[in-house]
Order: sequence, then structure tokens, then C-alpha cells
Amino acid sequence: MVIPTTAVFAAFATAITLAVLIWVLWPLRRQRIGPWVAVVLVLGVGVLALYRLTGTPAALQETARAAPESLEQAIAQLQAELERNPAQPEGWALLARSQAALGDAAGARQSYARAVELAPDEPALLIDAAESRALADPQRRFDEQAVEWLQKAIALHPGHPRATWFLGVSQRQSKQPAEAAKSWESLLGSVDAATARSLRVQIDEARAEAGLAPLPAAPAATVAPATANALTVRVALDPDFAARVRLRGDASVFVIARVPGGPPMPVAVERHALQDLPLEVVLDDGDSPMPTQTLSTLQEVEVFARLSASGSADRGEGDLESVPVRVTLPSTAPVELVIGAPAP
Repeated sequence: MVIPTTAVFAAFATAITLAVLIWVLWPLRRQRIGPWVAVVLVLGVGVLALYRLTGTPAALQETARAAPESLEQAIAQLQAELERNPAQPEGWALLARSQAALGDAAGARQSYARAVELAPDEPALLIDAAESRALADPQRRFDEQAVEWLQKAIALHPGHPRATWFLGVSQRQSKQPAEAAKSWESLLGSVDAATARSLRVQIDEARAEAGLAPLPAAPAATVAPATANALTVRVALDPDFAARVRLRGDASVFVIARVPGGPPMPVAVERHALQDLPLEVVLDDGDSPMPTQTLSTLQEVEVFARLSASGSADRGEGDLESVPVRVTLPSTAPVELVIGAPAP
């Protein structure tokens, strides 16, 4: 038979209590033995009774919970704890991240909102909460509340790269391309050369939408070499499809890598002209439009090519995409993409 640990501890504590009393009262043993034994027992029972009244008797009981066997069980336990003690911003933020990991975007949005109520001056929390609202939106748009949180995060931490990037995204979503370009341009002096190279692509697209000239060409020294988890991608046009369909000569081809099942924002993207097909490119950290998420930080990506008549990286009507290929990183084998080929 297995004896519960707490039972062993209780017996051990009782034995120690009695042993101490016997040692302290040992000089009285030379008197009559009966009263001496009675005194030891009375004091021993008294000590234990006093502990029951003023101590922590629950510590002697089996109250430890079983360890959760899944993320769902862990979330349920955390939710129960937050119901008992809701004034825990770190707990709400942890709950939000866990819900996001399970794909519960709406739940994560609500939990982040509770965390922001309790800690309204934490820039990182404000940015996470703003992003959660965009991820919970079917069109991945930053609403007014999200933009307000981003602006507050920037006020608390001027020039914060992630907040500034998201603010630019929200401005472009709101048909404010000039403002988006200006926000992103402020990042060029604070990011590494590889990130600046890909950021300039997004800035030039926003400036073009606003009717502005592209940025001056960057110095050659800012072009970064390939980095960890770099992907070689070969893109071609299906011959049968090309023979059937008349394509615009000014169409653009975007080679895109993104998080599988994640937001539509690419983690790496390159733009090329239709006449460049077939082509071979190398996607690396320098092609990331988001300074906070790059290929070198990921373990898996989804890679595809998009043929865009409008010349925009955002999916539009009439655009054509290759069948996406999921790739585990790092990968040395080239990724083969064919635009216009029938799905297998």
C-alpha cells in the first residue's frame, strides 16, 4: 500500500512535536511519571489544535492538482484561476497567447483586452493586443481601438519597430499610402541592412499608390547576403496555360513565403516582372517585410508564387497563384512552383 506523502509528513510532524516536548519536560520525570506523561500529551494535543486554528492545515491535505495533459486543460485551469483572481495582467496575457496558439483569435482578443485594462502602459502588451484584434478580423484589419493602442505604444516607446510597422499597415489599409510610407521610412535608420532592403520594397509600393516617386536607390553596401534558412525557389509558367491565356506584359510575379495557417502577411517576398519567367530566386531575411518576423526565426513556411495584373502584393481579383508548397526549415532543396498548373 502506498502511503500519501502528506500523511507521512503529518505523522513526522507529530512525532517531532512530541519528541521536543519530552526533551523539554524531561527534568520533571523524576517526579511522578503519570502527571509527566499527561503534561506531554496535553501540550502535544494543544500544539496541534493551535496549528489547526491559526496555521495552514490545508497544507497537510492532498490539494495538488493533476498536471494538465494538454494545452486545452492548461487553459481551462488558467481560466479558473483568473475567475478567482482576475487582477493578473500577466495571467490574461498568457491566456491570450495560449488561445492564439489554439487558433481562438476571438478569445485571444478578449483576453488581451482584459490584460490592457490592468496594465495600460505596457508597450509590448498594447502591441500584442492590437495585433490580436487584426488577427480576429476576417479581413485582418486594424480597427480604431487597435490603432489607438499602437499610437499609445509609440508614445510610450518612440520608434518602436513593431508598433511602427503595424501602424503603417493600418494606414495602408485605410487608404493612406503616403502616411504608411512615412511611418515605414522612419524605420530605415533603425533596422539592419537586410531588413531595410525588403522594407524599401513596401515603402516604394505605398509611395506609388500615393503618386510619389520611389525612394532614391540604396547604396550597394546595404544589400545583405543570404541568411540562415534561406530558400531557393524556382518559378515557371505552365506552358499549356500560357498558350490559352493572354497575359499583360506589365504583370508582376511575387514569390512569397508565409507562416502556414497564420496571417496573410508574408515573412519573405520578392517582386519580379512577368517576362523574367522562368526565374530562380533566393528568399532570406533580407526579403522580410516585417522586421519582427524573418525566415531565420521559423521552422516551417508555406511558399507560393502569385501572378498579379495590378502589380500589388495584396491578392486582387484576377490574380493567379501556384499551388502552395509547405517547407520545413532549413531546406537545401529548391522549391519548384508552377503558375497556372492544375492542382494535383
